Amino acid sequence: MPLELVFLLEQVVNGLLVAAYYLLIALGLSLIFSLAGIVNLAHGAFYAIGAYSAVVIGNRFGFAASFVCAPLLVAAIGMVVERFLFRRFYRADPVLTLLLTFGLAMIAEQSLRMIFGAAPIPFSMPEWLSGVVFVGDFIYPKYRLGMLGVAAAAVLGTWLLINKTSFGKIVRAGVQNPDMVGVLGISLAPVMTVMVAIGVGLAGLAGVMLAPITGVHPAMGNEIMVAAFVVVVIGGLGSFWGVVLAAILVGVVRGITVYYVPPAAEASMYLLMFLVLLVRPRGLLGERIEKFE
Repeated sequence: MPLELVFLLEQVVNGLLVAAYYLLIALGLSLIFSLAGIVNLAHGAFYAIGAYSAVVIGNRFGFAASFVCAPLLVAAIGMVVERFLFRRFYRADPVLTLLLTFGLAMIAEQSLRMIFGAAPIPFSMPEWLSGVVFVGDFIYPKYRLGMLGVAAAAVLGTWLLINKTSFGKIVRAGVQNPDMVGVLGISLAPVMTVMVAIGVGLAGLAGVMLAPITGVHPAMGNEIMVAAFVVVVIGGLGSFWGVVLAAILVGVVRGITVYYVPPAAEASMYLLMFLVLLVRPRGLLGERIEKFE
């Protein structure tokens, strides 16, 4: 295989890796919006909490324990936040929910800064996941390939839960016609709690997986939120597969741009968003927004 093609392939796979953690964060963001109607500006804070939880748990019990327990801990925190904060604002002015979640994001970031300090904290990957995989001339770190597999499994599991279970039927019905679900005597309150837990748990999982690569610092949540929103906007608000497709597009375009035009790598996703919205204002797979007088 030509050396240039090998390097390009590595950048494409790197782009898929970027897509994987963008997807976990953006998918949770989209799920919460779909059912609760809340644009959660604090979603990045749960990602950061997941990373810090991984450090604390991993240093004491090992990486495997942090991989399992940190997302569950973040999900539990999300359930508490939904029960005592989000639930009060489901029928409120959307501006109030934006202010609420923005305030939560700031509180979470400053709390992490006070507890752990402002300096980045390193978090090492386990030895059994270190090393590289050789496929002919193609070489890639084993841990990063593992991240791709975990992200794919998480997305597939979420899709199966929503589309192949009775719980998922209630979720889909609640998204399409919540008043009718209420008339049938089905309470959406516990469903919303579970969906928020799943959404923020996915963000926590992304924090755990990314911690050994980028390090852990208080502002990491805010840094990734912009990219997550770009993915959601490109895919279409409330669209599961739209977010999946958008994350892959953003990641691969970014990877190829890094190879050919490195200075434009960060700007590539904004250009992609501009082009998509120019052709499809509601996103790739977003539903048409109707205005009722």
